Amino acid sequence: MSGAVQQQGSMASAGNALTAAQGDWPGDWPGDGGGNWPRNPRLYDINPNSGSTAGGNTVVLTGANLQGTFQVTFGGTPATNVTPNQYGNSVTVTAPPHAAGAVSVVATTPYGTTNALSYTYIAVPVGPTVSALVPNTGPTAGGTAFAIIGTNLTGASVTFNGVSATGVSINGTGTVLTGTTPAGPAGNVPVVVTTPLGSTTVAGGFTYVAPPPLPVATAITPTSGTAAGGTAFVITGSNLNGASVTFNGVAATGVSVNPAGTALVGFTPAGAVGLATVVVTTAFGTATVPGGYTYTAPPLPVATAITPTSGTAAGGTAFVITGSNLNGASVTFNGVAATGLSVNPAGTAIIGFTPAGMAGPATVAVTTLGGSTTVAGGYTYV
Repeated sequence: MSGAVQQQGSMASAGNALTAAQGDWPGDWPGDGGGNWPRNPRLYDINPNSGSTAGGNTVVLTGANLQGTFQVTFGGTPATNVTPNQYGNSVTVTAPPHAAGAVSVVATTPYGTTNALSYTYIAVPVGPTVSALVPNTGPTAGGTAFAIIGTNLTGASVTFNGVSATGVSINGTGTVLTGTTPAGPAGNVPVVVTTPLGSTTVAGGFTYVAPPPLPVATAITPTSGTAAGGTAFVITGSNLNGASVTFNGVAATGVSVNPAGTALVGFTPAGAVGLATVVVTTAFGTATVPGGYTYTAPPLPVATAITPTSGTAAGGTAFVITGSNLNGASVTFNGVAATGLSVNPAGTAIIGFTPAGMAGPATVAVTTLGGSTTVAGGYTYV
């Protein structure tokens, strides 16, 4: 009997000792009737254990006693979307951005902070970026030198509306790309920069501009005129606005163009007898008039009379010679040139002053591009 009582007492003592031992586990849950297991949070594994420096990837931490985890840090930077599961054996988070390298990852619960696990941030190469395209316009014929400013341009190619640029070159830092535009249609087209790591479209693209129209000269009227020049002419065509005209390289005078740019008028310069090349020039180019223009020998001058027929040998006497075809004429008295000559537009009268001469009769010669003639009766110095 006493042995049985002693055995019961020993069992009671052992039970009390077990109860006391259970109550001594650290981190007991409040109200759980005495702790049944440790509540210190622990981490065992991290998956994945690496990721981009940009962050944003999902990471799962496995461990124990992770109930209530409210913060996970990667190298001291808090993760986002911290979600512990109901059993306390894992936490899912979104990794924050961080500089490249290994960092410590720890989780914090209401019952403490876990041990650290290692996570490695990896710098992932990124594709090209473009901040500017200079210039952003050029002719449809292509051939415009351009520069693209940006980053990560190493190894890049460039297309304009899907057509490759030529002569592409990139500086050592991958920040400046130069090249030459291909030909393209008038209007705005996309410009795409492509490297082995990706592509980007240049904001605003590139605008191809159609070249301004070249002048067109279809005909000249009349097609011939005196070598003395001064013949009124008309050139018809298109895109003649702002044009100048040359005959064998000599500029016409009095040039004017109608507002529509379809007709040009002017006066021929003097020229050598024969065919002359007529060229119309605008700010956008030149055009040669088909058939050109033929200079003809001017008619011989005709001098019918001189008034007065005599004057002082000292010279300086005003005179008038009448006739025809006198434009551009010079006059000599016994081979000495008269002065102050002027010819009316019709070429029918010359005025001037006699040079000094010897007393007696003098031969008066009138000379133009068409030839020479003498005034009947001459002039007498007295």
